[in-house]
Amino acid sequence: MDKIELLAPAGDINKLKTAIEYGADAVYLGGESFGLRKASKNFTLDKIKEGADFAHERGKKIHVTLNIIPHNKDIVGLEEYVKDLEKIGVDALIVADPGMFMRIHEAAPKLPIHISTQGSVTNSSTVSFWQKMGAQRVVLARELSLKEIKEIIGECGNKIDIETFAHGAMCMSYSGRCLLSNYMTGRDANMGDCAQPCRYKYYLMEEKRPGEFFQLEEHDEGTFIMNSKDLCMIEHIPDLIEAGIKSLKIEGRVKSEYYLATVVRSYRMAIDKYYEDPENYKFDPYLLEEIKKVSHRDFTTGFFYNKANENSQVYETNSYIRGYDFIGIVLDYDENSKIATVEERSRVFKGTDVEIFGPGIKDFKLKLDYMTDEKDNEIDVANKAKQIFKIKSQYPLKKGYLIRRRADEE
Repeated sequence: MDKIELLAPAGDINKLKTAIEYGADAVYLGGESFGLRKASKNFTLDKIKEGADFAHERGKKIHVTLNIIPHNKDIVGLEEYVKDLEKIGVDALIVADPGMFMRIHEAAPKLPIHISTQGSVTNSSTVSFWQKMGAQRVVLARELSLKEIKEIIGECGNKIDIETFAHGAMCMSYSGRCLLSNYMTGRDANMGDCAQPCRYKYYLMEEKRPGEFFQLEEHDEGTFIMNSKDLCMIEHIPDLIEAGIKSLKIEGRVKSEYYLATVVRSYRMAIDKYYEDPENYKFDPYLLEEIKKVSHRDFTTGFFYNKANENSQVYETNSYIRGYDFIGIVLDYDENSKIATVEERSRVFKGTDVEIFGPGIKDFKLKLDYMTDEKDNEIDVANKAKQIFKIKSQYPLKKGYLIRRRADEE
């Protein structure tokens, strides 16, 4: 049985490597041109090559986003850039605009093209159109139900791959086609520079009382009327696989390495568990609890089971839920001395109870009774940016394991 692809975001080369090491089958990233997400660091051509080499050595794939909705001036140099990506050996380009698609296909006819969710594909006729144009995959709009997705796959799925989002932030607008950011801040959402005004706090003004603002209140903090919950389908892996979806996509190119490792690991473990015994698969609640240990909003299943309603929004706050802090990444472990070398990410004191996890394993707890600096001098705290320090663990650690602690246990 061919496994469904787990597709993860990569905002920089370290995040790319983390996503792959923690179980992604493929990653998507943006170059310095033609892609959305100006807030992520994005990749130079040299870094794209480094990432592609790293992925291909491990049997994984690289997808590059060229999914802006361009004006004429924004397409200058497209063909040359695409040919550079083809030479590097990227596995697919993600495109939203028909004109971009046409020019890319002409410049590199053998390079696979995927249609972005920005293309707002919601029906089988549009999927068939893109298939006949030469696209190899369509990322469906997030506004589709699972029933609609099954219908599309039933009509088109043997001719073209279907990808859907499974986890991450949801847009209050139609698959990202929003002009609020342009209007309010001058930052173009469809060029990758959204200021997320849907997360702002709003007031009501009656037309005959200009200047009188009435707070929209759910409680003392007000309300956030366009603030969507985060999508989370970790509990519904069988439904997604059995629908015939080829790729499950995680949102978040501006998210941290810790976020990527945690979320990718949980989805990887759930997917692998399903394929071990589909008929007797039972979801492990541990995996959802793990995902809740990264910064997140309340969760929703989006449009998969019904239309989004008032329960899909967060009215109380635009802040994230953050119960854990990422405090370090393991760089090395000595089997004889049981000492691990760690690079600090957040302040941690000697004596702190921490949790450590790695790819494909459940986390374990450790009390930091032993802490030294890199020169083996005893220390009580690691609190300098990316400070190298050492801890002792009877449980064997590996390079790339991550360490976290509860946010209220400093």
